[in-house]
Amino acid sequence: MADPLIVKICGIKSEQMLETAISAGADMVGFVHFVRSPRHVDLDLLPALISAARGRIETCVLLVNPDNSTVMEIAALSPDWIQLHGPETPHRVGAIRDEAGIAIMKAVPVGSAEDVGQIAQFADVADRILLDAKPPKGADRPGGLGHTFDWGLLKALDPALSFMLSGGLTPENVGEAISLVQPMGVDVSSGVERGPGIKDVGLIRAFMKAARAV
Repeated sequence: MADPLIVKICGIKSEQMLETAISAGADMVGFVHFVRSPRHVDLDLLPALISAARGRIETCVLLVNPDNSTVMEIAALSPDWIQLHGPETPHRVGAIRDEAGIAIMKAVPVGSAEDVGQIAQFADVADRILLDAKPPKGADRPGGLGHTFDWGLLKALDPALSFMLSGGLTPENVGEAISLVQPMGVDVSSGVERGPGIKDVGLIRAFMKAARAV
């Protein structure tokens, strides 16, 4: 029997939305610690959110090209995962994993066959790979932009390589994405929002229902 699908709701900013994600049956929540994001959670609030989630749902803190001091500040809060969502090299990903002592999820942007060719190099240095839509040139942040990518590109991947899928997923398209791509999990952020960074309870529940129905 296949492992159950992992569903991650990213960009949670309040205890209320954390409770919504938990009650809707999500497996993971993501907290974005990146100032340019409308979903940014600062170090004043982050410890309380991680504590409130502990033992109830897996937590993941998203960082973009963090320096060593940021890595250690986040590692000290003991989330279950650190998600690296910047231009980190495989060497840097491995170094952060060694330093933090926390499981690492590496987001890899996909927009072309060439990008698909870059994915495998992260398989040995990250504990999990997340495939996201490549942001348009000039974008001020690397994810949460609400765009899908051509899932057909992933046919070229080694079938043994498991990954989570993100990028433009919504309650309307997540079922099709899971059927076509067969990822180990899905990750949604802007697809369950009614405005940038403003999560919607109804959309979270609808997304969970659609993802679990496949």
